[in-house]
Amino acid sequence: MRTPYSKPWHLLCLIAVLFASRAFADEGLWLFNNPPTKQLEEKYHFTPTAAWLEHLQKSSVRVGRGGSGSFVSPDGLVLTNHHVGSDSLQKLSDATHNYLADGFYARSLAEERACPDLELNVLQSIQDVTARVNSAVTSTMNASQAFLARNRVVADIEKESLNSTGLYSEVVKLYGGGSYQLYRYKRYTDVRLVFAPEKRTAFYGGDPDNFEYPRYDLDMCIFRAYENGQPAHIENYLKMNPQGPAEHELVFVSGHPGRTNRQLTVAGLTGLRDRALPLALQTYYRREVLLAAFGAHSVENQRRIDSDLFGIRNSRKRGDGQLGTLLSPQFFSARAENETAFRSQLESQTTLRPTLEAFDRIEQAEAKMAKEHITGFLFEGDLRRGGQGFDSRLFRIARALVRAAVERPKPNGERLAEFRDSNRLPLELQLFSPAPIYDDAEELELADSLTDLASRVGPDDPLVKQILSGKSPKERAIELVTGTKLKDIAIRRQLYEGGAAALKDYSDPMIALATLVEPTARQVRRIFDEAGETEQEAYGQIARARFALKGNEIYPDPTGTLRLSFGEVEGYEENGKAVPAFTTFAGLYQRAADHQNHEPFDLPSRWIDRHDQLNLDTKFNFVSTADVVGGNSGSPVVNQAGELVGLIFDGNIQSLAGDFAYSDQQNRSVSVDSAAILDALDKMYDAKSLVDELVAGKRPIN
Repeated sequence: MRTPYSKPWHLLCLIAVLFASRAFADEGLWLFNNPPTKQLEEKYHFTPTAAWLEHLQKSSVRVGRGGSGSFVSPDGLVLTNHHVGSDSLQKLSDATHNYLADGFYARSLAEERACPDLELNVLQSIQDVTARVNSAVTSTMNASQAFLARNRVVADIEKESLNSTGLYSEVVKLYGGGSYQLYRYKRYTDVRLVFAPEKRTAFYGGDPDNFEYPRYDLDMCIFRAYENGQPAHIENYLKMNPQGPAEHELVFVSGHPGRTNRQLTVAGLTGLRDRALPLALQTYYRREVLLAAFGAHSVENQRRIDSDLFGIRNSRKRGDGQLGTLLSPQFFSARAENETAFRSQLESQTTLRPTLEAFDRIEQAEAKMAKEHITGFLFEGDLRRGGQGFDSRLFRIARALVRAAVERPKPNGERLAEFRDSNRLPLELQLFSPAPIYDDAEELELADSLTDLASRVGPDDPLVKQILSGKSPKERAIELVTGTKLKDIAIRRQLYEGGAAALKDYSDPMIALATLVEPTARQVRRIFDEAGETEQEAYGQIARARFALKGNEIYPDPTGTLRLSFGEVEGYEENGKAVPAFTTFAGLYQRAADHQNHEPFDLPSRWIDRHDQLNLDTKFNFVSTADVVGGNSGSPVVNQAGELVGLIFDGNIQSLAGDFAYSDQQNRSVSVDSAAILDALDKMYDAKSLVDELVAGKRPIN
């Protein structure tokens, strides 16, 4: 296995920073309402029309809480990655059917399996609300008042939009606070599984090949969106090109990248380097070992934690690459020099000189958050995983119920963001999910996180003593998991609808724990919210200065919302050797032979038995210079005609530096070729009717 540190890719970040403004670089995660028109015209002599952009926008899908996909038939087929769909595959599986490992194919609509809590979002419109959001905050407000005022106006905008359009509405902060855009989405919550290959095929090469190239992965999964019990009728969908892309062809990627940190100041990057990433990596490494050992005990254990383990390994490898970049003296000094040069520009212009104070405010906010970083990580965390001292789905359910009882009676504009009226349906979809919860996996992860909490805060801390209640972390985890009744959806609903009155008279150890730690969690969240408000105003001021100097030719860091990237299908040079743009089916079989078909380079029996049915020269995976990051997984790759020619599933090892800077010398996105998708469905999985629907729009009969 090769590691990020075996290659001089940190130096590429330095190149990217020093030459970020050089002409024709295929850089950028662009807004659909501010596409890179000038760059495309100058380098590729192509100008996307408004109709072209709208069609691609409305064909693109946000899958769940962190993936991308696209509609690929008029009857609701959605193409994404196997690893994006793995959470649903695991939730649909049981002790006798392991769809994550063994795959699945519904030969008729009746056989398609409803996913318990999968949601699809399709962006319908974007509206600039910057002036209204900013007008709610005045110069006389302190950080706490400004945060509450901004929160109120955002909640009002979202609720008004939801009521007037019926669309899920979300105010998105861009450029760190320089712009606010209202995104409206059509939601699909009846989503059914249609096809998934075996994990060995989808994730061929396993962790050793993750973030590497050449690759040989059929990382695909197909769902279908339904409305009113019938396949959804889709006007905007992507037609698949059976040939795939050609070398040096211009391609586009439309997806939902999660986050980059390219616009952070040196103070912000220092916080990531010295606190956030090291702490997160410690957690990833520990839990990777823990879950791998648990899974090794039995096939059933492995099935129960397979999706979680993949996610942790993926995050660990990405985090290693990110930290490696930030620890590069060349990279950090280059960013510092860039910031110094920018500040000199501001100093030289009277109207922009006040912006210099924004850098000091960011540094002060970072210092405040640094003091509470451990507490915040353990007790509050982020909206997706929650406090890492209580890593348990049952605890997250308990916390949601405890907070809902407090937040729902408040005026909409005064609630925590996740409890606003505009977020009610997504919240309830997750809260009342029928997805299975396994006691042994819950106990394992909760015991580990309680151990980490006690170790970091100290076993003699009064609150820690109350949390553990005189028991070891393992004993306390078992007591909490076996004693709670929150696995029962009816009880969750009863407590949610009954609010504070229902909780007051209800005895449940997990509810009691969530109630116990709530004051600490709320206090640290308030500190981070107020510091975040200070940073938001400061980054907004810096963004406006950049606009004044560069116009609108800069793109914002991603926010999990739809973005457009572009580039060409092109190989690269590594360690003096040419890395070709494409791999083929022949290369897959050669890689298996080189490893004597041993795991994780072993092929499923169907791929061995049907070897002679494939054209081994068929292109399998390919790389392009399109700029992608985490969250782009499952994004469609389209050509100038708007046809789907590939499916993003990874980046190469050099792309890990892309969280902070981009260089098209070696940074590559990795995709499954559309030719391989269609050929594998037909020749390996006997899914001819699915191929017909993808190519000709003919869906199967009930």
